[in-house]
Amino acid sequence: MKQTELIKQLTDDELKKQLILSQLFLIVLSLILSFFLFSTLVDWVQYFRWLPKEILQFGVFPGIAIVFIDLILMYIFPKRYYDDGGINERIFKNLSIKEIFLITLLIAISEELLFRGVIQTTFGYLFASILFALVHLRYLKKPVLLISVLVISFLIGYIFMLTENLFVTITTHFIVDFLLGIIIRMQKRGAMNE
Repeated sequence: MKQTELIKQLTDDELKKQLILSQLFLIVLSLILSFFLFSTLVDWVQYFRWLPKEILQFGVFPGIAIVFIDLILMYIFPKRYYDDGGINERIFKNLSIKEIFLITLLIAISEELLFRGVIQTTFGYLFASILFALVHLRYLKKPVLLISVLVISFLIGYIFMLTENLFVTITTHFIVDFLLGIIIRMQKRGAMNE
């Protein structure tokens, strides 16, 4: 059975639970892999540096720019080009702002720990960026979404190359997902009020 067919059989609550479980799995996987792929835990922990100016410059500003560009592209391209099968809409449409904050923070942490913190540091920028895009299976048949996730993946990977700071990439990833989650929620609420 295809992924989209399986997802359609889930209720919105089940879908949210599956998302949370998958992200928790990525965190556990990242921690396990870090023990095998790094000589010491210190080698891995060095990628976590709280540098507010760097986080603002390379995390916050690029995240906002990505969302701004994404909004322009959503305006230019027909909605069907950005349709991921309604999965993001199902996830975010009925969540509170607090729930969107927590879920997108979990996603940003889990995916950046694995893709930048473990895979990119071990196997390189190109491999991690392509793998990140491929993991988003539902985008593979949607060229605009696929190109978008590829560009974002390469950009975040490049930011990690520049800063070697996971707090920066987690921030970028979080801002993109959080703001787009809020936009999806607002669009759905706006459509319901019309």
